[in-house]
Amino acid sequence: MAPLLVQPDPSDPRLTRRVTGIDQTGAPVETAVTVERPLTLYLNGQEIVTMMTILDRPEDLAVGYLLNQGMLKAHSVVEGVDYDEDLSVVVVRTPERTNFEEKLRKKTLTSGCAQGTAFGDLMEDFSEVRLPAEAALRTSDLYRLLHAINTLPSLYLEAGAIHGCALCQGDQPLVYMEDVGRHNAVDKIAGWMFRNGVGGGDKLFYTTGRLTSEMVIKTVRMGIPILVSRSGFTAWGVELAREANLTLIGRCKGKRFTALAGLERIVFDADLAYVPEESAKHWRKNSREAGDEG
Repeated sequence: MAPLLVQPDPSDPRLTRRVTGIDQTGAPVETAVTVERPLTLYLNGQEIVTMMTILDRPEDLAVGYLLNQGMLKAHSVVEGVDYDEDLSVVVVRTPERTNFEEKLRKKTLTSGCAQGTAFGDLMEDFSEVRLPAEAALRTSDLYRLLHAINTLPSLYLEAGAIHGCALCQGDQPLVYMEDVGRHNAVDKIAGWMFRNGVGGGDKLFYTTGRLTSEMVIKTVRMGIPILVSRSGFTAWGVELAREANLTLIGRCKGKRFTALAGLERIVFDADLAYVPEESAKHWRKNSREAGDEG
């Protein structure tokens, strides 16, 4: 597998911490836990939000959050993104004046874990997006991709209590982001794509989180035609995926998956006899972390 362009560093001492406790028998244990920190985001001179994050990609998170809130558009000009580590503040600067006071007062949060997202802002431009119909997903590529993602070094395997998202092409993950909230991980990838001029038409998006309306809308807004998750669906997520002609695949574990939208893009070219089931070790780990699926 080729090296990823971006991925978390599980050995970074800022991202996890060792703590002691006891187990179900009363015996002492030591375990790694994920560290979350506050990050305050400003757009020009206006304070927008304070979010809890692992704080590994603050610039990407800030830009992606503003994109998915409709405060930045795909054609917007960003003059600078300044992060002050001591103050835990990131400032995104644009050449035009901005004022979102009224928008911030009228937020309606979605089901996203932690803060969530203003749903009305997510829906802006949703109906205007045209995903490429010619995009295809070969099941042979899908199974190789899942194996590659499942074997990546990750904070999830180190400490749990975290979500992962990957921007992929063919059978290769390109960018892997993790965070305590799935919306943060998605926003970091959206911000990275914007800041690096990367389009989504020939990409696949993978997430460990549920396939909710929020996840579907953000994927569509990024212009990505295929969304895959190891988790399940919500009814509105499926409805919106069908409306946008997004290929939606969930419950993707081992050789099993369920596709509920955009079925015409799937090319069944894999021989399932040669696709391994998910390992027992990996299954036990994910079963223990099922409560993190926020």
